[in-house]
This record gives sequence, structure tokens and C-alpha cells, in this order.
Amino acid sequence: MRTAFHRLVFILSLTLLASCSFGEIVLKEGDNAPDFTLPSDDGQIISLSDFKGRNVVVLYFYPKDNTPGCTTEACSFRDSFDAYKATGIVVLGVSTDDVASHKSFRQNHQLNFTLLSDDKKKVSAEYGVLGSFGFAGRVTFLIDKAGKIRKIFKDVSPDGHAAEVLAIAKSL
Repeated sequence: MRTAFHRLVFILSLTLLASCSFGEIVLKEGDNAPDFTLPSDDGQIISLSDFKGRNVVVLYFYPKDNTPGCTTEACSFRDSFDAYKATGIVVLGVSTDDVASHKSFRQNHQLNFTLLSDDKKKVSAEYGVLGSFGFAGRVTFLIDKAGKIRKIFKDVSPDGHAAEVLAIAKSL
């Protein structure tokens, strides 16, 4: 009984976190995407500028590893990854979790794309997606090869999001 109560409180807390408002997104479509450098789940250091001139980038922010909505969204990108890869589109997932959490999340769900750790919350704040509880909001930025933000997806629903992004990304 007590364990069930704790699970309920945990699930309700996660729901609140997933729906909490985040800072106003001051970036807009057509702006240059701010460059950043973050550690990845596999120990590499990744900069957005690594892809400039070479790849369209899907930069998706999400609140927390191993939570229901974030897992659904990540698995959706995983399941669509071959289609992204075939067109040279890079998928980068970003949350405020640390590298160890990302590594576990990636292994637990066989994720085939890179997760970046913004544990200092600087990039989430710069992109205007940092929520009042210190978690990134669920927002996706579609960045073209020139480094310009071509589309911002706000209030993302985890189901079907990867397919929606892919359809637009293919046109860039």
C-alpha cells in the first residue's frame, strides 16, 4: 500500500514536471541557432558547429530520462532513426540529466542517436526551454545546414513527434 502511494506521488510529480512552463523562447524561426558544446552519453564532446555545413540537425529537448513521456519520444526517434540517417539528418536529444543517466537511458531503450547532458542547464536556458523546476521543456528545434533555426516545435506530444519532424526535415 505504501509503495503504491509512493509510485502514485512519483507519477503525479513527473506529470507536473512534464507540463510545467518554461522560460519564454526568445529564439525564433530564421535565427541562427546558438552554438554550444556538451558531453554526450558515450563520453564525446559534441558542438552544434560540428554539423554546420554538413547536416540538418534535430535538437530535441526533453525533461527527464526514463520517464514515460520522454521514453515514448526517445523510442519514437529510435524507431525512425534509419529514415533520418538515410537523409543525413542528425538527431540530438538534450536534457539536464547527467552523462551517467543518459548512458543508462540509452542502453535501457537501445537508443541509436546521441544524448547530450546539459547538467549545468546553460544550453536549456539559452534556448529558452528551461522550466521553473530546472528541467528542460519538451521543445524541438529543426536546424538547417547553415545553422539557422527553420522550425520550432513547442508543446510537443511524444507520440508521432519524430515522424512529424522527419517530414519537415526532409524538405530542408
